[in-house]
Amino acid sequence: MSLKAVLFDFNGVIINDERIHLQLIDEILIQENLQPQKPQERQISLGRSDRACFQELLANRGRVVTEEYLTQLLNRKAEAYVLELEKLENLPIYPGVEDLVYQVRSRSVSFRDSRSVFAGDSQNIKLGLVSGALRKEIELVLNRTKLTEYFKVIVAGDDITTSKPQPEGYLLAVERLNQQYSELNLQPQECLAIEDTPAGIQAAKQAQMQVVGVANTYPFHMLQRCCNWTVDYLTDLELERVQDVFSGKIHV
Repeated sequence: MSLKAVLFDFNGVIINDERIHLQLIDEILIQENLQPQKPQERQISLGRSDRACFQELLANRGRVVTEEYLTQLLNRKAEAYVLELEKLENLPIYPGVEDLVYQVRSRSVSFRDSRSVFAGDSQNIKLGLVSGALRKEIELVLNRTKLTEYFKVIVAGDDITTSKPQPEGYLLAVERLNQQYSELNLQPQECLAIEDTPAGIQAAKQAQMQVVGVANTYPFHMLQRCCNWTVDYLTDLELERVQDVFSGKIHV
């Protein structure tokens, strides 16, 4: 088995914006004459889509809303998010993100496809992004950081009706990568997910993927219990070693 694709989470892995999201959710709740999030609700919100968060927060406060109204709340938050980022001269991108993206793109995986004569054919490891964030938020950040060209496949919160810890987002990413690269024949077991929250880790695990937990949001020791690899910073990830584990050269 080879490592063929690396799938990044977005909030908490690429951009350090969890504080902004939690603040904007509270602002909308207050505008709706509802109590802001309690500490335990803030913890539950991390790693989940805005739709899932608002559904639960509104239900906890006895507020019943239509899907149309819920979508209006999500759009209001997305617009406020864009305005918040526009205030920032430099986006709070986590150190090591760009280096890891370039490192992944420069590494190759060898495999035989149905049209190939040679077993040694190879191509670059593919990149994807799986997030509960809305597409407009993701594209704004990727455009400003000049990373758009590297993420040909993005699964955003707009694309699925479930939220992490459900695995649908990761499974859809595999499907779209196979559509984008017909020769890839990608299986979930050939993917590495990079996550920062228990909800995201569980989603990737349920999709039968191996996971790197990066301790941006939760302590190292909490992630270590449920991940294949755990790092304090993305710069600590040894991609060559990960590839060797996938290929069976190293047993862990």
